Amino acid sequence: MRMPAPAPPAPDPIGVPPSTQPGSRRRTRTALAHWFDTSVASVEAGSNGDRIDWLRALPFIAMHLACFSVFWVGVSPIAVAVAVFLYALRMFAITGFYHRYFSHRTFRTSRVVQFAFALIGASCVQRGPLWWAAHHRNHHRHADTRHDVHSPVVHGFWRSHVGWFLTRSGFRTDWERIRDLARYPELRWLDRYDIVLPVLLAVALFLVGGWLETAAPGLGTSGGQMLVWGFFISTIALFHATVTINSLAHRFGKRRFDTRDDSRNNLWLALLTFGEGWHNNHHFFPGSARQGFRWWEIDLTYYTLRAMALFRLVHDLKPVPAWVAAKARPR
Repeated sequence: MRMPAPAPPAPDPIGVPPSTQPGSRRRTRTALAHWFDTSVASVEAGSNGDRIDWLRALPFIAMHLACFSVFWVGVSPIAVAVAVFLYALRMFAITGFYHRYFSHRTFRTSRVVQFAFALIGASCVQRGPLWWAAHHRNHHRHADTRHDVHSPVVHGFWRSHVGWFLTRSGFRTDWERIRDLARYPELRWLDRYDIVLPVLLAVALFLVGGWLETAAPGLGTSGGQMLVWGFFISTIALFHATVTINSLAHRFGKRRFDTRDDSRNNLWLALLTFGEGWHNNHHFFPGSARQGFRWWEIDLTYYTLRAMALFRLVHDLKPVPAWVAAKARPR
């Protein structure tokens, strides 16, 4: 009696192209939806959290490529001035508010000022204030251990500089770390729709540039030029300057204080990031609004906060306690 031929083996899912794998369309739709609404539930397994989500990262990659449009739109003094101004304004929103206020609560302010600088910070394409604060608080909790997602000591330069920012787990917000901030619905909205402010800024710059091209042709600018310089170049420069504190300030510089991590003080990074480069100071005592602990340590963020305090826009700036100086290493 002849036995029936065995059934052919089922195709190996690993060998099936991604476009034909079960659930691939759903994953694609989910990734696209995440561009507009970060609250959309992910269909990825937790074990894939350390992998870069290339589809979700496409807008970020496209912004880098858009910078090369400068060869077509050209340059003008007004476009460069706008780029520099927006770099400075938004860097302060990141360092003064995303970092020293939302992450560390080193001063107090009104809800109106809080929201105003949350709006400015949200235009930086560094996600919402709740996401930023949650990730930064986790960084301090696990600094330079395997749980610190942007430690150059553990993960190397590329991963600590930008790779972590594009992973599936990197996109998530750890709500357990920000219960004090999650009670503000306007901040939750900014976190959920973190694409809105960057798009509004980009559109506004394009429209202003187009208007100036007609109203003030002597300035030599245009909508495309203002978009490329004021938004793309300024934003990408701002992003990479910010994350040098992850990738470089734990590698290069001097250590005044003994900390359990490898944080360093670096003058050049401090100048680039308005005071954030005094990173060893900050990791030793993160509870101060001031990161340049000595008079010669330039801290533009702290100077600006002091100026705002004169107008009562912020108050109760936490100082550096006297005992901190006694813990410094001998020169």
